[in-house]
Amino acid sequence: MHHLSFALLKNRLHRFTLLTATVLVSLTAIPLTETNLGMVTASAQAQTTQNRKDEALRLYQVGEEQYKQSQFGEALETFQQVLVIVREIGERQGEGATLAYIGKVYLYLGQYAKALEFFQQALAIDKQIGDKAAEGTILNNIGGVYDNLGQYAKALVAQNKNNTALEIAERGRARAFVELLASKRSPNPNIQQIKPPTPPNIKQIQQIAQQQKATLVEYSMIYAPFQVQGKQEWHPQLYIWVVKPTGEVAFKQVDIKSLDTPLADLVAKSHTSIRARSADVAAVPGEASANPRRKKPLQQLHQILIQPIASELPQDSNARIIFIPQAELFFVPFPALQDASGKYLIEKHTILTAPAIQVLELTHKQKINKRKAIENRPALVVGNPTMPQQLSPLPGAEQEALEIAKMLNTKALTGSKATETTVKQLMQTVDVVHLATHGLLDDFKGLGVPGAIALAPSGQDDGLLTSGEIFDMKLNADLVVLSACDTGRGDIKSDGVIGLSRSLITAGAPSIIVSLWAVSDDSTAMLMTEFYQNLRRNPDKGVALRNAMLSTMKKHYHPREWAAFTLIGEAE
Repeated sequence: MHHLSFALLKNRLHRFTLLTATVLVSLTAIPLTETNLGMVTASAQAQTTQNRKDEALRLYQVGEEQYKQSQFGEALETFQQVLVIVREIGERQGEGATLAYIGKVYLYLGQYAKALEFFQQALAIDKQIGDKAAEGTILNNIGGVYDNLGQYAKALVAQNKNNTALEIAERGRARAFVELLASKRSPNPNIQQIKPPTPPNIKQIQQIAQQQKATLVEYSMIYAPFQVQGKQEWHPQLYIWVVKPTGEVAFKQVDIKSLDTPLADLVAKSHTSIRARSADVAAVPGEASANPRRKKPLQQLHQILIQPIASELPQDSNARIIFIPQAELFFVPFPALQDASGKYLIEKHTILTAPAIQVLELTHKQKINKRKAIENRPALVVGNPTMPQQLSPLPGAEQEALEIAKMLNTKALTGSKATETTVKQLMQTVDVVHLATHGLLDDFKGLGVPGAIALAPSGQDDGLLTSGEIFDMKLNADLVVLSACDTGRGDIKSDGVIGLSRSLITAGAPSIIVSLWAVSDDSTAMLMTEFYQNLRRNPDKGVALRNAMLSTMKKHYHPREWAAFTLIGEAE
């Protein structure tokens, strides 16, 4: 908790007081020259600062006690006094702790917008001073705000205010990500002076759907209390909003508390069944037991996530659907979901995903030269670099890169030429980036941002291009394709998936293609080659990826071979 960090501050203040006292005693025995007078003045100023710190600490403790006694009005006034003092004396840790406590008071009072405002200010300070423990606490507090917003959305649904409930759900969706994107796009480097973007209202959400020429599907899981044998248990309900490019909004509520398998486990099982190829198959008389069209988890997920809204989805298979998932739903293999007849969702629809509706508005502003022919755009293509950390070579990835480089009128970087330093430099100068190599899920720097791309090491680098390093880059690329394993995965937080995909979008890429599981060399090479061939004929990346999946499916039928990749962000 933040009051613990302030306690550490108290210890430092105590040591400073002893030091100041020692200095004052020693100065009394020294003649007052001009130089010594300056020392005395500085010491007096230090003592004044110390007194102010002591006053801030005393008031902080008073505010804590008022909070515990539910005297929230008084606590707010006290913490505001603390805030004035710590800002006057430049005590950043104390300022962060005080802002966090004010946020807690507003959270308890149900003033969620105010709570978020103060938590975000505290988070910015904690990041700036490198206080990881306090940063983690603040993120948990922000998650608490979003949980409460979910309950608020539930109350609105109960009042048949479904559109307002969508606004509330979107307000809590990827807020830190949205604010980060906005700050990266701002010319003002001082994050403290950047006003966080206002969450979109229903009219703006409808405009985004029209702008994207897409049907937006946003999922939100709300936990509601139920009495079970005299005990209160919390069970999830699934809310689904469908926003059509015409502006029409539909809402469906799905009760998932009766599921035999929790939704998170069902998503995990869908990945397991895909990787196992023939496991977990529905027994159908007259059919081979290994028929991949009978994967039960994929059909169950379709029944829960798609069937309730099927009538609201576009009939034109080239019309875009952008899914905005939540929590574990980010890992749903949407293209591979199957209806009751065994037909895959990608056979009916063009599919994209996004972390939030407002992220689509921001990525739309990042687009460059979208109508320029793909083969006439500067491109970086990497395949099978000399691997770091004894990773196995990928000869199929090298062939993939060589083939794609021809289509993009460039020369592929392979082997020892594809060093991390070279790739990082070139990534920031091209329109298209294609990296065919190993993807890793580890948090190599210990910063809470997992994910890395394997490149050739050199004397200047370790060969691992991490999510954190990408985050600090400035990309001009319109499209980044990570043709590697697990590049769309990462840590699920209350704010979405933290990993390579988020870092790439934050760095400036409006469209990225990443994978949800380990992919094979042969089928991936075919899918990627088909994707770029399609893109030469049609600049719509969503349609190009869909057609590439359908073509690959004809030769490599199992979804493991073609359904791993997802397009996040802009289609054109």
